[in-house]
Amino acid sequence: MDASGFIARRLRFGGKIAMVSIAISFLVMIIAVSVSSGFREEIRDGISDLTGDVQLMPVDMNYINESSSISSSPSFLGEIESMPEVRSIVPAVYRAGIIKKGENIHGVLFKGVPRDPSVPDSVKLGVSIPTSLSDLLDLHEGDKMLTYFVGENVKVRNFNVIKVYEGVMDGTDNIIVLADMADIQRLNGWEKDEVSTLEISLAPYSRNAAGMRRATDQIGMIALEDAGADDDTLVATSVMTRYPQIFDWLNLIDFNVVFILILMTIVAGFNMISGLLIMLFRNISTIGTLKSLGMTDRSIAKVFLKVASVIVLKGMLAGNALALLFCGIQKWTHVLKLNPENYFVPFVPVHLNLPVVLAADVLSFLVIMLLLLIPCMFIARVDPAQTVRAQ
Repeated sequence: MDASGFIARRLRFGGKIAMVSIAISFLVMIIAVSVSSGFREEIRDGISDLTGDVQLMPVDMNYINESSSISSSPSFLGEIESMPEVRSIVPAVYRAGIIKKGENIHGVLFKGVPRDPSVPDSVKLGVSIPTSLSDLLDLHEGDKMLTYFVGENVKVRNFNVIKVYEGVMDGTDNIIVLADMADIQRLNGWEKDEVSTLEISLAPYSRNAAGMRRATDQIGMIALEDAGADDDTLVATSVMTRYPQIFDWLNLIDFNVVFILILMTIVAGFNMISGLLIMLFRNISTIGTLKSLGMTDRSIAKVFLKVASVIVLKGMLAGNALALLFCGIQKWTHVLKLNPENYFVPFVPVHLNLPVVLAADVLSFLVIMLLLLIPCMFIARVDPAQTVRAQ
C-alpha cells in the first residue's frame, strides 16, 4: 500500500478560496483561448468567403476598371486546382459604383459572382448588400437601389435588394455589394469568359501567415512559368497584402492570449502556494510525527502535493465546465455584441479548439504543480523533536 496516498486521503485541505481562484483562472484562460481562436476563424473564414485567400489579377492590379479583364480559364488553371492546399477557384468581376437614395449617396464596390442557384431566374439585377450599407441608406430587402457607374460614359442601373448580409468587413469603408457576375459583365461590355480576378480559397490548415505566403508564391510561380502564349500576364497576391491591418490585429490578439495564459497560471499557482503553506502550518505536528516514524521529506511532500493536486483538478474541472457553458451560450445566441467598425465582427466569436484547450489545461496544471514544490521546502525545516515535544 502507498503510505503517502493513504495519508493524503485522510487529510483535509480547507482550500475553498484556492479552489475558487483556480476555477476562475481556468475559466479566464479557456475563454481567452476560445475567443482568440473564434476571432481567427471568423475573420479568416469571412475574408476568404468574401475575397478569397489568394487572388490572380492583372499586373497593373487595377481590377476595378472596366477596361482591365482577364480570362476566367487560363491554360495553367488545372495545375493550380491540383495543389493540395487549394480548396476552390472562383472568378469575380469588380466595378466601383455610387448608390443614391434620396439625398444620400455612397460609393461602394460591386463584386460580380456566379449566380446563386437559390435565386429565381425571374429576379433581375438582384444584389446582396451588407448591413452597414442597409443602415446607412435605409435599404432593405425588396427595395430598389439606384446606382451610377462612372467611366467613359455614366451608366445607371436600378438594382433589386434581395438579401442583407452580415459580413466580416461590414464595418469598414470598403463596402462590397454582391451581384450576379453576368450583370456586371454586361455593364462592363465583357464576354462571359472575361473577369477581373480569380479568387482562390485555401484549406483551413493553410490560412496562417506562413501557409498563405507559401501558397501565394507557388501560385504566382505557376502563373508566371506555365502561362501559354495566349494567356494574360497575372500576378498572385494574398489577402494579407490587401488587409494587413486585420492580420496584425489578429497577431496582437494571439500575443495578448499568451500573456493572459501566463498571468492566470501564475495567479493560480501563487494562490495554491499560499493555500498549501497554510495547510503545512496547520499540520506541523503531523509532519513531525511522520518524520519521527521514519518517513522521508520527499514522501511527506508527496502527501501534501497529492492533496493539493485534488484541489487543482477540481478547480480546473469547474473552470472548464463554466467556460464551456459560456462558449456554448455565446456560440448559439451571440448575446455579447461588438462594434464591427472596431472589431470587424458584430459579436464575440468563440471557437472551441479542443487540442489547444487541453494543451493549456495540461501545461497550466504542470506549472502549478511545479510551483507547489516551493512551499514543500518548508517540510525539511520541521524538527520532529520540537514538534513532538510541543504536542
